[in-house]
Amino acid sequence: MEWLGGGSKDVKVVWVDRFSGKICMSISAKAMSITGIEDRRYWNWLPTEESRFHEVAYLQQVWWFEVDGMVKFPFPPDIYTLSFRIHLGRFSKRLGRRISNFDHTHGWDITPVRFELSTSDGQHASSECFLDDTQQEDANGSSKRGCWIDCKVGEFIVTESDPTTEVRFSMKQIDCTHSKGGLCVDSVSIVPSELKERRRRWVLK
Repeated sequence: MEWLGGGSKDVKVVWVDRFSGKICMSISAKAMSITGIEDRRYWNWLPTEESRFHEVAYLQQVWWFEVDGMVKFPFPPDIYTLSFRIHLGRFSKRLGRRISNFDHTHGWDITPVRFELSTSDGQHASSECFLDDTQQEDANGSSKRGCWIDCKVGEFIVTESDPTTEVRFSMKQIDCTHSKGGLCVDSVSIVPSELKERRRRWVLK
């Protein structure tokens, strides 16, 4: 596993999957541009053992939600899936038990969040989803609240490692008719799609 960023400011990590030998990457929220992150009335950094970066961005409340990032890396030829790792609600430990608090969690069931990616060779992908679709979740007997979620943005194809691939990515919900809050943003993962699908099938077994 190779950390990129240097010292206490490690914000990216690259590793080789031990089963497939394929390259994977994770990018910390610290390496992203988050609108309003400097204002502690809206955002805070939470220390946690649940992130490989030991810290996540926690949103209390904003009207304009936007997270942008970019990475340049000589990815080996493959098809890659890019996903945001997020968590609805704030979590902590009390007497050894994990507890989630949803006091600030609101606004994610009104307008979908839009995810986008683009690459330096002209590829584009996008998706939209309601992060907190409680009615649909109740009907299915499941809930996104209180657990880490991988929100798939899309896929991109690398045909050659040279030149280096530049990938830009974002998640945003900028409908200012309502506020939204109670969300943790941990990281973005870039994983070969074949490996991502294999992990998904393993989880479903």
